[in-house]
Amino acid sequence: MNDKGVVVEHDIDVYEAEVDGRGLRIGLVQARFNEPICQGLRDACLSQLLELGVAAQDVFVCTVPGALEIPVALQRLAESGEFDALIAIGAVIRGETYHFEVVANESAAGVSRVASLYSIPIANAILTCETDEQALARVAEKGADAAVVAVEMANLLDSMSGLSADDDTEADDDDEEGAR
Repeated sequence: MNDKGVVVEHDIDVYEAEVDGRGLRIGLVQARFNEPICQGLRDACLSQLLELGVAAQDVFVCTVPGALEIPVALQRLAESGEFDALIAIGAVIRGETYHFEVVANESAAGVSRVASLYSIPIANAILTCETDEQALARVAEKGADAAVVAVEMANLLDSMSGLSADDDTEADDDDEEGAR
């Protein structure tokens, strides 16, 4: 593996990121609704970020009322250009109405839209569970997983930063010339 995380297998470049958070700036948006669950996710996530080498001063945390508000806060952080990756933390617990599906689907779609629109990795740790007990059982693992995903994806996108549309265009031009 070279210093950009590229391994050559069968004459093919394979990009693999290391999980090293040193020098990364991470933004975290946490919903306050279902607070004990979200606080547990945040605690596990922050502990893992520090363990991965992300400096405490390089972590920004903000809270929002609920899962539906997470995407707009993520968007503001993405627009700032100050972060290598973002993390969404929330918990949507099924109730007796259709509201669960709306919140779960729309918050996930919003997170994905922001990631795609701004080309920034966002680890989605918005739990969608049937009960509080299910959510609490997942808090430590999913919070830590979000930290690992954010760091790994930030490093992967950094290693791929040397790729450009110009490289693809030149290859397409070569293909066209060979086809003539």
